[in-house]
Amino acid sequence: MFESLTGRLGDVLGRLTKRGALTEADVTEALREVRVALLEADVALPVVKSFIKRVKTRAVGTEVLKSVNPAQMVIKVVHDQLIEMLGSEQQELNLVAVPPVVYMMVGLQGSGKTTSTAKISKWLTEKQGKKVMMASLDVRRPAAQEQLKILGEQTGIATLPIIEGQMPVDIAKRAVQSAKLQGVDVIMLDTAGRLHVDESLMAEMEAVHKETGPTETLLVVDSLTGQDAVNVAEQFKSRVDVTGIVMTRIDGDGRGGAALSMREVTGCPIKLLGTGEKLDALEAFHPDRIANRILGMGDIVSLVEKAAETIEKDEAEKLALKMQKGMFDLDDLASQLRQMRKMGGMNGLIGMLPGVGKMKKQLDAANLDDRLLVRQEAMIQSMTPKERRNPQIIAASRKKRIAAGSGMTVQDVNRLLKQHKQMAGMMKKVKKLGKKGIARGGMQGLLPPGMKL
Repeated sequence: MFESLTGRLGDVLGRLTKRGALTEADVTEALREVRVALLEADVALPVVKSFIKRVKTRAVGTEVLKSVNPAQMVIKVVHDQLIEMLGSEQQELNLVAVPPVVYMMVGLQGSGKTTSTAKISKWLTEKQGKKVMMASLDVRRPAAQEQLKILGEQTGIATLPIIEGQMPVDIAKRAVQSAKLQGVDVIMLDTAGRLHVDESLMAEMEAVHKETGPTETLLVVDSLTGQDAVNVAEQFKSRVDVTGIVMTRIDGDGRGGAALSMREVTGCPIKLLGTGEKLDALEAFHPDRIANRILGMGDIVSLVEKAAETIEKDEAEKLALKMQKGMFDLDDLASQLRQMRKMGGMNGLIGMLPGVGKMKKQLDAANLDDRLLVRQEAMIQSMTPKERRNPQIIAASRKKRIAAGSGMTVQDVNRLLKQHKQMAGMMKKVKKLGKKGIARGGMQGLLPPGMKL
């Protein structure tokens, strides 16, 4: 979502770093371009004015312009102010209340409320170890209650039984009573939405809020709606005490202005981000990490966290033992491909690496396609267990059979086998070098002949 903004800011701040000394005029000119980049990214005008004013006040100070590396100091000032604009510190979901803790989900129709309800429930169950129940209060949208029931079955989370004709406030009362009887830690109330903000929606929402006294009232907004998402947040906040915002479709091609404006305009912290359609595509909002991504500094912490969540310990230990022996077969390669897909594919991983924003043109030219991982896995699955353990026995006739079985060509199979051969060769070098060799700078020995670090 922040790609175009990252590219623009990278160009502007990159030009500053090429200059030795900086004058006040240089900084003013750069900030003028930063202002245009933020406005083009659909950031609210008052937010842009306030941001530029704060950056300029600090960036043209004597300690910055007279520092050893003024350009880096300016980048640091921009980075710090971006974090402040996004909310300074991460705001976690509040679970400090007498169970059952009531979470009320509000928002317009189509913003992703019901799916977000299921995502948060799954997140609380798996990461916080809470017993969660979901209840749909949406009696207006056709099959809304059935949708939540199906999502509950998919995630293994209990849902309140549907009683036809019951009104939202009565459903909310029954949900809280049922949660108390069943020893539930958190009850998620999925309220009705509308195509636009109207009085009947607000009155219904206020009645449910008054009846249940929720610990968290989470507003779900669609990041693709841009500044309209900020306007919706202001309207909801004027009627109920919105405690946090969940932004959906962050993986879309929106311009990021809503995320950058939301905190400063509404005063509500963004707590969670919906990063995809799958029920595990949810992540906590960390202002400092988002600022790093916007400035092309990458997000190594999130990458490591994602790896820790998806990599299975047993498989990792087996692979480590094989690596020590210099072994790496096609089953191991298939395992690595699966792990990469779980972590968000090639594009998802590359986007978290520092400095990737500057390589955008080269990456676009490389035409990275995450479907390639699926195709490679299909080719490996078309092989017999013996072929996967001993790739050297795969002759021309076997290649034709594997290609036909996976819907690929013989050339694709050859490319896969070549890739495996290179990786297997790397494992053998690791074995030869041993821990001692790598510790003494032996990484050079892992590179192809003629290539230097």
